[in-house]
Amino acid sequence: MSVESVKKYLKPFGLDDKVREFQVSSATVELAAAAAGVIPARIAKTLSFKTNDSVILIVTSGDAKVDNKKYKAIFGTKAKMLTPEEVIAYTGHAVGGVCPFDIPDKNVKVYLDISMKRFETVLPAAGSSSSCVVMTPEELERASQAREWIDICSIT
Repeated sequence: MSVESVKKYLKPFGLDDKVREFQVSSATVELAAAAAGVIPARIAKTLSFKTNDSVILIVTSGDAKVDNKKYKAIFGTKAKMLTPEEVIAYTGHAVGGVCPFDIPDKNVKVYLDISMKRFETVLPAAGSSSSCVVMTPEELERASQAREWIDICSIT
């Protein structure tokens, strides 16, 4: 996928003009925060996991870490991250640019962690390792077509 395909995906939500592209890498929380000029916690990182019967994406704030006990309580299994190759196969995005938008596999389920609700805007990637989109948590919920908000992380 690409930034252009994510922009096209975001257009019906009125969010395509909120995509920002950088001349530097935004592939990690720290790099994305520096590129965007925000605190790392406002970066909405998208983590990819394999459950017993599906693939899920969990979008959480940059300063949050998935709590294994909470994960198992919600999904009934241990957290197992996808390999970089599986990430591309299921999401269409490479590690460093994974976002919950324009996912080709319609069976991938998106969940949002409540850690992002403390911010007016958050910044998920926009399909590349040098982009983001600035949006409210509510816009993220709509555009990602998330199943629900969950409490699965602890703040580090």
